[in-house]
Amino acid sequence: MSTQPLRIAVPNKGSLSEPAAQLLREAGYATRREGRELVLADPENGAEFFFLRPRDIALYVGSGTLDVGITGRDLLLDSRAEAEEVMQLGFGASTFRFAGPAAQVSDGLDVTGLEGRRIATSYAGLVEDHLAAAGVSASAVVRLDGAVETAVQLGVADAIADVVETGSTLRSAGLAVFGEPILRSEAVVITRRDAGAEGGAHRPAGLEVLLRRIQGVLVARQYVMVDYDVPREHLDAACALTPGLESPTVAPLADPAWAAVRAMVPRAGTNKVMDDLYDLGARAILVTTIHACRL
Repeated sequence: MSTQPLRIAVPNKGSLSEPAAQLLREAGYATRREGRELVLADPENGAEFFFLRPRDIALYVGSGTLDVGITGRDLLLDSRAEAEEVMQLGFGASTFRFAGPAAQVSDGLDVTGLEGRRIATSYAGLVEDHLAAAGVSASAVVRLDGAVETAVQLGVADAIADVVETGSTLRSAGLAVFGEPILRSEAVVITRRDAGAEGGAHRPAGLEVLLRRIQGVLVARQYVMVDYDVPREHLDAACALTPGLESPTVAPLADPAWAAVRAMVPRAGTNKVMDDLYDLGARAILVTTIHACRL
């Protein structure tokens, strides 16, 4: 193991903080006992964790101060840091969209209608890049740290760009979304832009192990292990229902007319698979959780 620990940036607060900590915990890494810890050494796993504001993580990673980080795709792109996404994590999903006065939206307002207008957002870099790609020149992109939806009502902006979930907050402010989503975001693992390629000269030691462990947890969350006994005359049909990843494990039982089968199946379809197996004649159908795996 390298004497230089892998330096990992982790969100210290916000919606990404606890899911990121849980993911790392399931991947076998140490986690902080108190919320006020800023740095946590994990020498057993060759890692060192730095708990930072989610918005700052891409800057630290892009500058090379830290090796890898967990943050949102929206924060990564907004930072314009020299960092890139190397793995999607499947939590912290959000959709970033434009919104404007409901009456104007109903009259056909679209992104081209933002030409020469003021736009309020907490993600100025992301919005400016999106408008530039669309060939639209706003008169101003106003950066706000919060309560963006009130900017139009207060006369600070003509439209806003913000994370949209149900849209109820926007509607209460007299706004409506328009145009295609600017970005669909989620939590991601990031590294420096010149360190992303596997085997690259700047790829930090320990990164492959981290990514492999995280991938093992993400896969384990999507699957369960199913064990069951089935009459041999129905074995082929049962294996077709539970093909596993490469193939199911089949073992003989003391009764030669029966076989035991074990296979990974998608978690979302577990109960349907159990019903189909039972109808086929399988019995002693057991489902167990997979905590981690390597594929």
